[in-house]
Amino acid sequence: MLELRPGCEYCDVNLPPESLDAVICSFECTFCRDCAEKHLQGKCPNCGGELVRRPIRPAIKLEKFPASTVRVLREG
Repeated sequence: MLELRPGCEYCDVNLPPESLDAVICSFECTFCRDCAEKHLQGKCPNCGGELVRRPIRPAIKLEKFPASTVRVLREG
């Protein structure tokens, strides 16, 4: 199950499950579109992988499979 992290690992801006501004890599590292484009040039700083738009989990499925509440921040 895809972990829907609640914020950008770079700037800590909120990224709710329905956000169209969340991008992820194949390891589920999560960033906002602004940081991904302006600071990371579309590549995950953790693994070097491509950052793509995170899919939206339908609201009805969030009841059974909620988004994560654990915030992850990149050091440095």
